Amino acid sequence: MLIFESQRAARGQTRKLLLAFALTVALLVLAVNAALALVWGLSWGFWAPLGSGWPRHFFAVNTAVTLLFVLGGWWLETSRLAGGGVALARQMGARELRPSGDFDEQRFGNIVHEMAIASGLKPPQAMVMARQRGINAFATGWDADDAVVAVTQGALEHLTREELQGLVAHEFSHIREGDTRLNMRLIGMVFGLELVFRFGQRIWDPDIRDRTTVAALMGLAIMAAGWLGWVAGHALQAAVSRQREYLADARAVQWTRSQDGLGGVLRKVLGTQTDEEDARQDRSPMQHLLLVSTEGDRVAHWLDSHPTLEQRIRRIYGRPMGPLPLDRDDRAARPLATDTFAPPPAAPAHGASGSGWTLS
Repeated sequence: MLIFESQRAARGQTRKLLLAFALTVALLVLAVNAALALVWGLSWGFWAPLGSGWPRHFFAVNTAVTLLFVLGGWWLETSRLAGGGVALARQMGARELRPSGDFDEQRFGNIVHEMAIASGLKPPQAMVMARQRGINAFATGWDADDAVVAVTQGALEHLTREELQGLVAHEFSHIREGDTRLNMRLIGMVFGLELVFRFGQRIWDPDIRDRTTVAALMGLAIMAAGWLGWVAGHALQAAVSRQREYLADARAVQWTRSQDGLGGVLRKVLGTQTDEEDARQDRSPMQHLLLVSTEGDRVAHWLDSHPTLEQRIRRIYGRPMGPLPLDRDDRAARPLATDTFAPPPAAPAHGASGSGWTLS
């Protein structure tokens, strides 16, 4: 698949999924109204057309309360994340870069500046998750001025310079395309959908005398509608995230002019998937921000925030590729010299090699 065609396809799928997300909210409002109307009709033994026989403003109040929880939850959750990229990165265990006297961190800092030139973006704050031994990375921040790119210690130790360029280029794409802001807003919207379920759960709880009332039945109806909305919201959020990962992968190949950069990163991670200790160390509550999800195997793959490594590798190379072994940790033999500043490799005359993405 051509790089630019892949990018257009990913953007088109994202737009469709965001429209589906808005439709999910509308269907949730209809579901809540229908469920409450059913409970009301069964409880009072009558049915009436809209506008007669119902409590005054019955459907208007139901709609307003539902939207209040959805939009209010979105506002609360996004406000919690408003501290900025650096604050969120610190919550995830990252610290500021310390390049002085450390070859790996110096190299990472130089690559961040190189990718800023290649992408035309302002250099983001470079940070390191020093306690994480697996290979991973993330980008966060509300905009380019607030952006952070963080990598794990394992990525610094086990990736070649070309591979680290591919990893950083992938994270730069998330900043360039506004994915970090989009993901934060989607988190808030899903939280709002969850609040509808919790509101119904609160009403459903029996009273102090352990009696179930008509109000409790209405709570059960709201729970049912809210649960369906929450599941649909999570599925759509995961689908959007998967499309943005494909887009970022394609952008990384475009900027670095190398399939073996990001491709090598993913193939090395593929070779360490069975390492349960690394998976525990890399576990994070914000999976959608990571280069590689550490959620583990799941039956419901449609709720996964990332495509499988095999799918991503196949898109990059155009064919299945096996795992790569980790490089030997030879940092002790490296000189503490400044990493030379080198621009990304020049584009080959006929695009990237191989049968995967090309620039033609």
